[in-house]
Amino acid sequence: MIELNIAHTADLPAATLKAARALLSEVFEEDMSEEDWEHSLGGMHALVWEDGALIGHAALVQRRMLYGGRALRCGYVEGVGVRADRRGRGHGAAMMAELERMVRGAYDLGALDAADEAGEFYAARGWQLWQGPSSAVSPAGTVPTPDEDGFIYVLPTPDVPLDLTAPLAADWRDGDVW
Repeated sequence: MIELNIAHTADLPAATLKAARALLSEVFEEDMSEEDWEHSLGGMHALVWEDGALIGHAALVQRRMLYGGRALRCGYVEGVGVRADRRGRGHGAAMMAELERMVRGAYDLGALDAADEAGEFYAARGWQLWQGPSSAVSPAGTVPTPDEDGFIYVLPTPDVPLDLTAPLAADWRDGDVW
């Protein structure tokens, strides 16, 4: 039996958070730091369960993006992963559909930093590759993030028209900024 649950971090039992952390560690082959995990907390989680085992996780957290002289409320996607033996069955799409619904209903735009192999998945869902320069607003000022260019995808909303070639800056956070 497959079940999709949506919950805020505050409403998830410690055992579920531990299972999600372990799943993402497995999916990303131990390339998920504690800071990466921290980035997935404090927002909404989409969780896919099969017969009591967690097989998929995705999170949506609020961030601020600077665009065109405005600070936009951004639904930022983090920690998306499906257990290797359960991929290709629509679990990732089901989780993303819920997160996209939240973006469209509560944020000025959605954003994420896609791993190389995931770009096509997001593009097929309507996410658009950001083509302009990226940066981060750090405690020391705005810092360019050229290594992220070509990996940032946005999900526009009808209320905020976007020029995909313009500069986009993310709020600062420890670890990977994007």
